[in-house]
Amino acid sequence: MSSKPVALITGASRGIGRAVAVALSEAGYRPALAARSEEGLKVSAGLCTGAEAGTGALIFPIDLTREGAPEQLTGMVLEAAGRLDLLVNNAGAVLSRSFEETGGDDWDRLMALNARAPFLLTRAALPALRRAPEAAVVNIGSVVSFKGYEMQAAYTASKHALAGWTKVLAREVSAEGIRVHLIAPGGVATDLVRDVRPDIDESGLISPEEIARAVVFLVKNRGNAVIDVLEIHRAGKIPFA
Repeated sequence: MSSKPVALITGASRGIGRAVAVALSEAGYRPALAARSEEGLKVSAGLCTGAEAGTGALIFPIDLTREGAPEQLTGMVLEAAGRLDLLVNNAGAVLSRSFEETGGDDWDRLMALNARAPFLLTRAALPALRRAPEAAVVNIGSVVSFKGYEMQAAYTASKHALAGWTKVLAREVSAEGIRVHLIAPGGVATDLVRDVRPDIDESGLISPEEIARAVVFLVKNRGNAVIDVLEIHRAGKIPFA
């Protein structure tokens, strides 16, 4: 069994997931990294601390939308590390398409990755999390977990769904000491944003490292104060808009 608390991070081959993995490794966690790209996962693992002591990041190339994959991933993490203390559901996809042009396949694809996969993964991880002394689930949502922007109907619906079951889970497991958080950021400088908005000025975007620091703050803040939702907007945006 790992002597360090173990954090499973999905979508860890790039962007926010990679930054979260590095930050958590520096905060004393052993990261278990999951994504479809094995090459990207190896790069992320190399950036994490602990490799020299044999407690570095574990990598699990996997497509979480495949039937049975969430349960398989949980089993592999427990077999390799012997414990699971933190789950960060970060993997996701975005689509920029008008409501009328959004097809059923588009809807199903975003729902499968952004809402269904983290739901099933969290359900599979709960028995292990119940054994952890300071268990937590952090779901990476979006500003559209609560708002609605043009050209993002399916993406917005999937992030609303993620936020919805996050609220229910938090209520159901709070008495067991498992803390469940939702981070809802605005524009973050990742490949997803670049794909949708190649014209955007990245100088004003939130950095993945800023989101990673927020994750570390949430999981290390184990006093009497509990933060359910952390909404993060760009400095150039109007506060409380």
